[in-house]
Amino acid sequence: MIKRIAVLLVAGLIAIWFLAPVVLIVISALTPSAEYYDPVRIFPRTITLTHITSLLVTLGGWRATLNSIQVAGMSIGISFLFGIPAAYALTRFVFPGKNTFRLGILMTRTFPVLVIAVPLVIIFLRIGIDDTLFGVALAHTTMVLPFVVLITSSIIGGISVEYEEAGMIFGLSRFGSFMRITMPLVLPGLAASAIFAFIMSWNEVFVAAVLNLTNRTLPAHILRTAMTAPDYFKFAAGTIMAVPAMIFIFFTRKYLMSLWGISLK
Repeated sequence: MIKRIAVLLVAGLIAIWFLAPVVLIVISALTPSAEYYDPVRIFPRTITLTHITSLLVTLGGWRATLNSIQVAGMSIGISFLFGIPAAYALTRFVFPGKNTFRLGILMTRTFPVLVIAVPLVIIFLRIGIDDTLFGVALAHTTMVLPFVVLITSSIIGGISVEYEEAGMIFGLSRFGSFMRITMPLVLPGLAASAIFAFIMSWNEVFVAAVLNLTNRTLPAHILRTAMTAPDYFKFAAGTIMAVPAMIFIFFTRKYLMSLWGISLK
């Protein structure tokens, strides 16, 4: 009984530690401007959506939000398109340079974004995809693809190859065996990869600000507009940034939890 109480207490403290900043950001975003700078009041007497709606509608944040969602979706799709076959090859096949290739994937994360941003701008200008959402999605893919490959390969490695061999014995091709047998088993790993890819793409600001001038994603748009606005607009921007990511994680949580053997009803 004491152990159970201790576990619940620790879990509650951890939840408060992570949720408190989010709650304070939301409260500050909903506080009317007349009450925001009142030093004796923590919680507002009334709430308002004026700051959020102004940022979304008047300052163009709604379009930037849709741009961020499109970029994150394309980044996840492209990362899965190339990352899943790469992860499968690293797990199921033996070939020269396999460990070197795996190390090279890790080495890509050692370079700061600032180093690859300028070369990407030059390349994108030459091939004509500068100032496009597809170009930003490709840039974000370079950052999230290593995580997709490493996470997915570790999940596939934990699934016995005998399942696929049994499927091929009964007439399935290697691709069919992977899609019908292995793929359902790796969904938790893919969900974890999708969460990492979405969060990294959603929060990335430097590359998006450098590559795009007119079709900016939400972080780049906020950097240009809300950072020079009053503080309550900054908290409104933080709320807009946090809510879509939380919604995405909420709908994929059951796959993420099952990655550790936890089932959610």
